[in-house]
Amino acid sequence: MSGSSMDGVDIACCEFEYKAAAWQWNILQAETIPYSEQWRVRLAYLNQQSAENYHKTHVFYGHYLGQLVNNFLHQHALQADFVASHGHTIFHRPELGYTAQIGDGAALSAICGLPVVSDFRSMDLALRGQGAPLVPVGDKLLFGQYDACLNLGGISNISYQEAGKLIAYDISPCNIVLNRVARWLGMPYDAEGQLAASATHDPDLLAELNELPYYSYQGAKSLGREWINEEFWPIVKMYSDVSEAEKMATLNLHIAQQIAAVVNKLGLNRVLVTGGGAFNKTLLDNLGSNSKSLFEVPATQLVNFKEALIFAFLGVLRINNQDNVYCSVTGSKHNHVAGALNGNFNSLINL
Repeated sequence: MSGSSMDGVDIACCEFEYKAAAWQWNILQAETIPYSEQWRVRLAYLNQQSAENYHKTHVFYGHYLGQLVNNFLHQHALQADFVASHGHTIFHRPELGYTAQIGDGAALSAICGLPVVSDFRSMDLALRGQGAPLVPVGDKLLFGQYDACLNLGGISNISYQEAGKLIAYDISPCNIVLNRVARWLGMPYDAEGQLAASATHDPDLLAELNELPYYSYQGAKSLGREWINEEFWPIVKMYSDVSEAEKMATLNLHIAQQIAAVVNKLGLNRVLVTGGGAFNKTLLDNLGSNSKSLFEVPATQLVNFKEALIFAFLGVLRINNQDNVYCSVTGSKHNHVAGALNGNFNSLINL
């Protein structure tokens, strides 16, 4: 799993068992491989490159992921049945009918010697869906004891059940914008939200961000870098007289207010919080100040690797031909099985 915040590649070796009419799970081992500066820059600007450079990177990134899998399994003396790979999103324009995650499944499979499930989002776009978020299927089947699951990754998103239907959508930008402000000051991220806590927010910038039309949209919706670059950053850049610390404080509060508005409207009680933003104390404090809900942060391993765990689970559903994308979440025509297969899966059916 590689998220929009571009911290690195999350790798998790997971096991699943269907027992007593419920899925049991365990993360055997997991780690994040940070991106080199060369890979981070290459991924950040790939959307501006030629078609040939895009496809070359798609293949090379598949080779890179395959080698990471080999290193990970060897280092931890593990064996795996198959790989489920989300890849890294370069384009996400559901309103135009396309999305693209690099990391060629064939190249990945050839390098690691294992069957690979990849390209989880394209089928949903073909069925007129948003292609995102996909994690809520795992939220429902693996973490159904909570009223909602909140992910504070590059983008904040939430999933919950309403009238027997699984609902989920992206709420707002999150670490993808906080990390960018931190990099302006030479930091990879705002550790524990210390920079945000050191300054006061700008009320005018906050009010203008809160008026963005996306927040009032109803139904299936998702965010990508394109929306952030075209709609969000132009507003932030207009406030050139606001310091970086004040901008960080403002963005932090903006994110919390948008999340709180959703949680309060739904009347949610227990909310499971994962993703890198779960370590941002200022963001959690702002959430607590704007909502009476209980935001529960689990053990560090689950905070960091819940998305990797769930994409592994989506792979398990895929090889068993069980629906792993729900139309009530993405807005597609119907529930469906998603994921492209590379390699020999014959021995894994009904694993």
